Amino acid sequence: MLIARTLVSLCAVATLAAAQGGFPTTVETVQVTGSAMQASVRAVGTLLAEASAVLRAEVPGQILEVHFAEGQPVQKGDKLFSIEATVLEAEVNEARANAERSTAAFERAREMYAKKLISANDYDTAEANMNVDVARLLSSQAKLSKTVIRAPFDGFVGLREINIGDYATIGQAVVDVVQLDPLRVEFSLPETLLPKISAGQTVSVTVDAYPGETFDGIITAVSPRIDVAGHSVAARASLPNPSLKLRPGFFVRVSVTLAEKADALLVPEEAIWPIGQDKTVYVVIDGKAHQRKVTLGERLPGQVEVLSGLAVGETVVTAGQMKLYEGAAVQTQTPISAAGN
Repeated sequence: MLIARTLVSLCAVATLAAAQGGFPTTVETVQVTGSAMQASVRAVGTLLAEASAVLRAEVPGQILEVHFAEGQPVQKGDKLFSIEATVLEAEVNEARANAERSTAAFERAREMYAKKLISANDYDTAEANMNVDVARLLSSQAKLSKTVIRAPFDGFVGLREINIGDYATIGQAVVDVVQLDPLRVEFSLPETLLPKISAGQTVSVTVDAYPGETFDGIITAVSPRIDVAGHSVAARASLPNPSLKLRPGFFVRVSVTLAEKADALLVPEEAIWPIGQDKTVYVVIDGKAHQRKVTLGERLPGQVEVLSGLAVGETVVTAGQMKLYEGAAVQTQTPISAAGN
């Protein structure tokens, strides 16, 4: 019985001593340092061409010539196909003759009208006839120009869908032209990130076709609308492709840089000790633990940014907070993971 009472007394003394800071609590700590931080978010998206067109025949006729090699680059205005144009050339010649005749008639009418030799009605009729014939000439010339199919912009031609000697009908697809540099990336992010994304931010793109390679781009636009079904916001980025490795239609993984800081205060997530709605940390000063409220910023894997409440050089507790209270004596030790390094 005497031994039991003695043990109880010793425990009571030990408890009282601990409460008075007599026996320090062993905790793990880290020192707060400033370091570079890059917060980012990941998404999936699709590569699309900035310009892409399926060229179609606008006038009917036999394909006489093909002026390109499939898959090769072309410049805006380059000839791609020539369609037989005998009938349209004859129509242009006829329209030109009529326009020249009516123009000459109008010039005579103008001279005669100035001398009051014809009425104003005759003068107006001559002018109207000239305008009609000139319009018909321009129309026939426009039709004739469509017998040569040209590249609408700089890009690469695809595989042709018609051969020399085939008869092209109006609206028939003949070849596609695609611009490969730059490309655009379209992706979506959670609506909660809308305040953090804007035009001008950088993105990094990876594709399965080139493992280990990263392609950088810039966000050019963020949709003003939120997708109600997915509660997401669509964004678009421009992606330079000078090496022409990337192709429209690729499935891509996108990493969007949300924030970059050269001297952010980062602490392990374990250092954060929630109390109600507040976030706190225990700071060790002169061997004593002091609880301090902090404001948090971006979260990184295993770390969190502290915006206010801490300073560089301070020591915070990362393990053992459950045993602590304001002013508790502590004995610090290096975390096992850090000691192993």
